[in-house]
Amino acid sequence: MNETMICVVGNVATRPVFRELANGPSARFRLAVTARYWDREKSAWTDGHTSFFTVWANRQLAANAAGSLDVGEPVIVQGRLKVRTDVREGQSWTSADIDAVAIGHDMARGTSAFRRVTRPEAAAPAARPEPDWETPAAGTEDQEPAAVT
Repeated sequence: MNETMICVVGNVATRPVFRELANGPSARFRLAVTARYWDREKSAWTDGHTSFFTVWANRQLAANAAGSLDVGEPVIVQGRLKVRTDVREGQSWTSADIDAVAIGHDMARGTSAFRRVTRPEAAAPAARPEPDWETPAAGTEDQEPAAVT
């Protein structure tokens, strides 16, 4: 498929809205992306134009995003770009949406604590013993390694 995959760095602009739908969980939020550039005349960084994207997440990503993100937090979003046009009340509207594949906090601008989601497992796998990874002592290279049970 020829889809436009993008990676966007910005700030969460609205609280994620989480919904349980017939085909699984879904969440959406707005992402603000502001270009910054060095203004030589002012000798300072200056904010440029701000673009807004609606980010859509599905399934487990939706639940995790809704439980992890808040307004103002810096994030990185990777996903498929969808540009849509619509006519509302006689006016033409264009929106840029991102169907997210991955969402994460921007670690260049702060810290984050990762917590793995625990899922109920049908049957726990049988415990397997650790293999013997010890290197043989000097002078014992010609001996058989210990059997792993």
